[in-house]
Amino acid sequence: MLIVHVLMIALLPLLSTAVMAQDDNRPTPEPTDGTTLPATSDDADDRSVTTDSMMIDGRRIDYRTTAGMQPLLNEAGEVRANIFHVAYERLNPDGTLAADDPTKRPITFCFNGGPGSSSVWLHLGAWGPVRVDMGDAGSLKPSPWELVENDGSILDVTDLVFIDPVTTGFSRSAEDQDDGQFHGLEADAAVVAEFIRLYLTRHERWLSPKYIAGESYGTTRAARLADLLQDRHGIFINGVILVSPILDFQTTDFAPGNDVANVLYLPTYAATAWYHGHRPDGRSLEDTISQAESFGQDEYLSALFSSSSLADDRRQEIARRLADLTGLSSEFLLQANLRIYPSRFRKELLRNQRLTVGRLDSRFTGIDPDAAGDRPSYDPSYSVIQGPYTAAMNHYVRVDLGFESDVPYEILSGRVYPWDMNARNEYLDVSNRLTSAMVANPELRVFVAEGLYDLATPFWAADYTVRHMRLEPDFLKHVMTERYESGHMMYLHDPSRIKLREDLVRFYESSMAPVAE
Repeated sequence: MLIVHVLMIALLPLLSTAVMAQDDNRPTPEPTDGTTLPATSDDADDRSVTTDSMMIDGRRIDYRTTAGMQPLLNEAGEVRANIFHVAYERLNPDGTLAADDPTKRPITFCFNGGPGSSSVWLHLGAWGPVRVDMGDAGSLKPSPWELVENDGSILDVTDLVFIDPVTTGFSRSAEDQDDGQFHGLEADAAVVAEFIRLYLTRHERWLSPKYIAGESYGTTRAARLADLLQDRHGIFINGVILVSPILDFQTTDFAPGNDVANVLYLPTYAATAWYHGHRPDGRSLEDTISQAESFGQDEYLSALFSSSSLADDRRQEIARRLADLTGLSSEFLLQANLRIYPSRFRKELLRNQRLTVGRLDSRFTGIDPDAAGDRPSYDPSYSVIQGPYTAAMNHYVRVDLGFESDVPYEILSGRVYPWDMNARNEYLDVSNRLTSAMVANPELRVFVAEGLYDLATPFWAADYTVRHMRLEPDFLKHVMTERYESGHMMYLHDPSRIKLREDLVRFYESSMAPVAE
């Protein structure tokens, strides 16, 4: 989920115990709500297994849940790390796996970002069978929060495996291993790729349609993985799902001399201002965004290119147009040299109300201790989700899934830094990795989900990245992009969560079609 600038926490050594699972190849008993299955010890990892059912689109979906550790070994057979994951497999009415014919049942590997984020957000927010019922902007619910059936789940369409990379969730390096070896673009991708290879092998899913899905930095991982899985392991996937993507880090970096970020954030500023009541001439959200994109790529980009040589009357006009779109004053914009840093925008937009807007989701607002400051002291859109998701995951995994551990479940872990971006004197850009994967695997399809109120990974930056992937027209048709009237985590918004599900159902259908021909 969260991009690289996020706050991080600490890591503790691995100490976990769990009930171990039954053999995957045996028929599963008739599902009963929330019942833990008998334990056996025929596998190397600690696991708990439960069965349950839910309703999706009026249909009963029975499923098996496996929560556990998967050890990753080095060539000497020594454990390097233990990866915590939660897997959901659909069951037939007789209790057998729906994937008894693996060629017809997709499997999707899901993860969030950070770096340092567990998979809790996609797991208990977007696609798992249960979700946190915490409300939304303007209608937040107080503690204690509830877990409810997730009407946005895609478990009817695909089996799901939620992965916590090393140093997140319960995943830890082995006691004698250096954590730092796992903390970087290449090292992290290699570990997740090895987890996927091993999972496919152990669960006999090599012939299944295969997908990877990431959010935020998880999309960076996904782009690298798509290429790595093919080149290193011969695993050709059917689809890559990118939620709130960040593939080219130049698009979000406001370093001096990099004006592309100023332009690409403009439509999100305009959408945010519109949401909070700045609607000149009563224009619609769609018209506001369209005007921001048109002005941004033409007049605004040209003005920033001219920079200090821009004529004064033209500078005044650009400031006036920016003020019209963003809700900021012309005076402020002139003082800022027509460049709007996200932190300043978040503080300035509602300053007269003594409010600051969220980074992950600019629909949310908060009150800063210092109303006169030049930047927010915290992100109100993160603070409102941290408590509900932390509480829900700790309850769910221990009580509902029966996985016992005294290790803290690291929602957002701190010891992943320093994180090696594998970029020396340049911006990290993994879009070329995704391009390579798509060219080598012409059946590969990509789904891009963008939030209109996302000030962490803005939607126009994602569009810009796709347009610059050097894809031939036929390959551009393989990319499906959808926008949502929400922020970085569009599943917080009820209509967006349902739309995301509907869009993904279409994506799975279309991306599996070439395989069936």
